[in-house]
Amino acid sequence: MTPRRTFLKHLSVAAGIAGLGLGPLRLAMAADERWFMPEEDQAQRRIFLAFAAAENVWEDQADAVNSCIAQLARTIARYQPVTVLCRPEDLAEARQQCGTDNIEFLPVALDDIWIRDYGGCFVIDDDGNSALMDFNFNGWGNKQRHRNDSRVAATLSETLGVPYLQSELTGEGGGIEVDGHGTAIITESCWVNANRNPDWSRRDVEAELKANLGLRKIIWLPGIKGQDITDAHVDFYARFVKPGVVIANLDNDPDSYDYRVTRKHLEILKQATDADGRPLTVHLLPPPSKLRSNRFTRDNPEFAAGYINYLPINGAVIAPQFGDPQADQHCKQLLSKLYPGRIIEQVNIDPIAAGGGGIHCISKNMPDTRQ
Repeated sequence: MTPRRTFLKHLSVAAGIAGLGLGPLRLAMAADERWFMPEEDQAQRRIFLAFAAAENVWEDQADAVNSCIAQLARTIARYQPVTVLCRPEDLAEARQQCGTDNIEFLPVALDDIWIRDYGGCFVIDDDGNSALMDFNFNGWGNKQRHRNDSRVAATLSETLGVPYLQSELTGEGGGIEVDGHGTAIITESCWVNANRNPDWSRRDVEAELKANLGLRKIIWLPGIKGQDITDAHVDFYARFVKPGVVIANLDNDPDSYDYRVTRKHLEILKQATDADGRPLTVHLLPPPSKLRSNRFTRDNPEFAAGYINYLPINGAVIAPQFGDPQADQHCKQLLSKLYPGRIIEQVNIDPIAAGGGGIHCISKNMPDTRQ
């Protein structure tokens, strides 16, 4: 994975997380541990996106990033409802670019587009109730301004009328991958890191995540600290298709810092079992070997060329397309095989990838518990 577009020379670092000030929906961490995080493959009620690229972060690429987000909103809205978060002053532009067919808008103060990381994680219980678990977003370890984004999870819970739960941990949604049946994959570089959770051991982190998300087993990947702003989120390394089946990133460029770490991850995943003792079936999804030549890709070491950062939705899978015919086709064929009956929608996301993220990073799925 490559860094998000968050150059410290352009940003002031926010200090701490402001008080959230919610009313009666704000709850302490559920003591009965009845909540669990479902798999993304299950039916979804809606997808959340943030039309929030700003010039103070993205410079002259902000408009292109927002246009790309609008394209993704329109694509997803063909299959299921979408809620687009945007700053109040950007509402008219967001409506104009995204359209309004199957799309709603939520004006709210925002810092950036990465709603997967700052928007909390939806959890459900066996009775079909939903809640939102907040992992106290701190700008990936105080690397980026985050005063507004750190409040979004609380705002969503209030807007949706679902209980607000707050973990003792600091982390991000892109750092958690679950199968919905008690197993998670996470990276140690992200969670056991002093920039988020000082004085927390791996055992401490594991216990809290198990309590927060209804987990029985965590598969730890080492990740790699300091190479990108996320300290190696798992959603650029390994994804659950369903219980027992994983897609893994394998970087085949010997000059990439991910070359060795993805091979170590693959070794761990091939030897791992899930919470029910089942060995994992691992499918490989390497990055493209070449990219389109444009202002987003040229001389840009931050460009995140990862197919693995795809998004499953109702009836479709939204995946990136990078202009490498062979690799693009392999991605489409593999996802078609692993998600039978779904349409594979490949989208050119060069503006977003230029900032070090992908489709999964800029989206948040809400499970549909009404069925």
